[in-house]
Amino acid sequence: SLIYGITVGKYNYKVIKQRIFFPDLPEAFDGFTITQISDLHSGSFDNPDKIKYAIDLVNEQNSDLMLFTGDIVNTDAKEMHPWIEAFNGIKKHEYGKDSVLGNHDYGEYVTWPSEAAKENNFKAIKDLYGQIGFKLMLNEHTFIEKGTEKIALVGVENWGNNFKKAGDINKASQGLSQKDFKILMSH
Repeated sequence: SLIYGITVGKYNYKVIKQRIFFPDLPEAFDGFTITQISDLHSGSFDNPDKIKYAIDLVNEQNSDLMLFTGDIVNTDAKEMHPWIEAFNGIKKHEYGKDSVLGNHDYGEYVTWPSEAAKENNFKAIKDLYGQIGFKLMLNEHTFIEKGTEKIALVGVENWGNNFKKAGDINKASQGLSQKDFKILMSH
């Protein structure tokens, strides 16, 4: 399965459409659409035509909001450099393009020559999200307003077993009320 994932699977894109219902969803958001992508691992890319196809597939969804839930690279920020122009082809979405970091974005899987090199890479990775038009959310929230109603988008950094635990849900949701409708975004 590892060999399949590295060779064929990396371009085996799937669009899974899921209609979900919430009794407390503000009425203005009925029919609101979200496209979510994750785990690009851009250091594994080698076929520009397949990447263009993926971006076209994302754009064809015509969603209201675009979410990217991390792992823009395998380890090094430089992995994404050849693909920045292509990923700028993801069109603007009416209610934004937001992102959070994934476990690979912290550069934890290699030995760096120095702590400064690791920190510089981490800063460069965080900058990549902005370079492709995504607002990076680091344990914070924002409101999406539609008419007079709003929902909260809560972006929490990575948290998981055997991975960097940088997520802080309390910090990210500080100031939100129990009545606020929330979408949690985390890797």
